[in-house]
Amino acid sequence: MTEADLVVIGAGPAGMSAARAAADAGLSVVLLDEQRKAGGQIYRDVVRAAKVRADILGPDFHKGLELVHALRHANIHHITGATVWQIERNTRVAYTVEGAASFVTGKCLLIATGALERPIPVPGWTLPGAMTAGAAQILLKQSGMLVENAVLAGCGPLLYLVAAQMCRAGTPPQALVETQSTANILAAVLHHGMGAIQGWRQLAKGLGLLSELRSSGVKRFTGASAIAIEGSEHVEAIRFTARGRRQRVECSTVLLHHGVVANTQTARSIGVPHHWDELQRAFVPEKNKWGRTVHPQVYIAGDGAGIGGADAAAITGRIAALAIAGELGAITQAERDAAALPLRRDLRRELAARPFIDRAYPPYGGALSPADETIICRCEEVTAGDIRKYAKIGCRGPNQTKAFGRPGMGPCQGRYCGLTVTELLAAANGLSPQDTGYYRIRPPIKPVTLGELAGLAKQIEDEKETAQ
Repeated sequence: MTEADLVVIGAGPAGMSAARAAADAGLSVVLLDEQRKAGGQIYRDVVRAAKVRADILGPDFHKGLELVHALRHANIHHITGATVWQIERNTRVAYTVEGAASFVTGKCLLIATGALERPIPVPGWTLPGAMTAGAAQILLKQSGMLVENAVLAGCGPLLYLVAAQMCRAGTPPQALVETQSTANILAAVLHHGMGAIQGWRQLAKGLGLLSELRSSGVKRFTGASAIAIEGSEHVEAIRFTARGRRQRVECSTVLLHHGVVANTQTARSIGVPHHWDELQRAFVPEKNKWGRTVHPQVYIAGDGAGIGGADAAAITGRIAALAIAGELGAITQAERDAAALPLRRDLRRELAARPFIDRAYPPYGGALSPADETIICRCEEVTAGDIRKYAKIGCRGPNQTKAFGRPGMGPCQGRYCGLTVTELLAAANGLSPQDTGYYRIRPPIKPVTLGELAGLAKQIEDEKETAQ
């Protein structure tokens, strides 16, 4: 059984930056990484991909190289291919690598599990050929595979980035079907215009991507509604309404995206309270300005604590590491505060435009409240209509729905249907999402085999015999 001052779950921007900052302060760090190579989703396979696809992925992708190289530190033990499936006593983490289960215990724990793409359940979204924009980007980063004859549908900055990368690769999308309206943009300017000015760097990047798309001749349809994907055995077309006219675009691939949300499963599994963020329309964990949760030894950083982007995630990781180093006596409180001061300034700059972005690109309403026949839980094939029926006969919260029809009980354990179930029940029962709540997450957080459990039990027994 391994022990360390700090255990970090996740090797994305927040986890990597926190691991290095903690190591620099003299702490021993175990970094548990589900991927085979550090970088998380945003910087996936960055060391290799940045060399062979730099012109396609863009300059921001290269920021991950510095974070990955910074993990080369004597105090950092980076464990790759590690699937975390349980946390005991807040800081004892059970994980599996290549079928062998192990424990690692830290004096403190940092959860840096990042974000998930928000599901966009629309008619036809389960057809072969329909996938998320983020999944298409992963294919590009990791294997160089490109989707062809594609339409991107939804909203948000990632939609523009993926479309621009496709153009650079020589396979431009046929069209962008965007759900945000002019009214959304005007409301964002009215309520968050000053923040947009302060965060002009992020907006400038977005304008640059739009310029690329115009130069490439990519069609854009904005204010789209009534989105549906057509096909019998695979995607054949996408239909929608834009500017009062019905539209149909033939294609073999549809890339869906309408934002990302915090991946809260790990934090929920140890009872960290969460609250509903109305602007991001998602639950986020409760923490203080250092990332500390109600459990004094547990911290959260990065997009798993609320969506802010890769640069903001890296900063919050460093801030949390400073707090942990101070907590463990590696640095003084004065040293902690002095080091955190410029980081907080940088964080304010990075987050300045976030309210504007969230208001300008709200989640697609048709996916938050899908038609009755639309499947929302792909694991158990539960439809939106099923959830509404459960509400009519007394179901008040997501946990109850498991008894009615098993949503949230499949392999993904509710990661991709949970928010939709909350939205549907809240609307049907006339309650707020906060009052409606979310699934109760229990271990194992990820699937684990009986063989792995048996091996872990034997490991524990052997350690006991050695100690005697």
